[in-house]
Amino acid sequence: MCNVAYGAYAIAKNFQIWDLNIGVLYVSAVSSFAVIGILMAGWSSNNKYSLLGAMRSGAQIVSYELSAGLSILTIVILTGSLKVSDIIQSQETGWWLFKGHIPALIAFVIYVIAITAETNRAPFDMAEAESELTAGFHTEYSGMRFAFFFLSEYINIFIACGIGATLFLGGWMPFHIGHWEAFNHIMDFIPSSVWFLGKVFFLIFVIMWFRWTFPRLRIDQLLNLEWKYLLPISLFNLLLMTVVAIMGWYF
Repeated sequence: MCNVAYGAYAIAKNFQIWDLNIGVLYVSAVSSFAVIGILMAGWSSNNKYSLLGAMRSGAQIVSYELSAGLSILTIVILTGSLKVSDIIQSQETGWWLFKGHIPALIAFVIYVIAITAETNRAPFDMAEAESELTAGFHTEYSGMRFAFFFLSEYINIFIACGIGATLFLGGWMPFHIGHWEAFNHIMDFIPSSVWFLGKVFFLIFVIMWFRWTFPRLRIDQLLNLEWKYLLPISLFNLLLMTVVAIMGWYF
């Protein structure tokens, strides 16, 4: 199901299969279907560990989907469009991570944390806590079925990082600084596909970096982080970005 999301991606300049007017919403909606497969896999295993792992994963993904969605909306408010090509084009003179001031930076940090939890990566891999739930929702699966679960997780990581690269880091757009014509011209020599894939792999590297840096959270700490901290901050940040966009306080 997640493979359908690639159609709305602008992987390079003039290389996009389907430029929807609701492209960002479409990719977010399609990638959210992954939780249904996890719940079905855990329930159909007829194993209590698999079912517990699936329920944990479902609660975790649905919870952190809120913060990720609000971070996406923060940039959508700034650009005034859900169309992927419009969002990328609006970053011609600089990426929103730098042009959007503090609200864009806060939204980026929250988005990275949220997609790490949403894709069940450490330190948020409670669904696969080996010491508690054996291997989580895919305990009873082996061979190609297990391989497909593993593959789908990494596809989901690539999709989530692709959205982040498009919204905050300009997608395929080279790194430009305002009206620095000479510098911008040099950056244009690097192929647009290299820019996009480089940004996506940078975000994947950050997510993998978390794995070797932070210890695994307990389930109560994981949900407290979302509902008590990230969600209120995201709501306030969305309001702050609305004021910034209306007043035109961005570069």
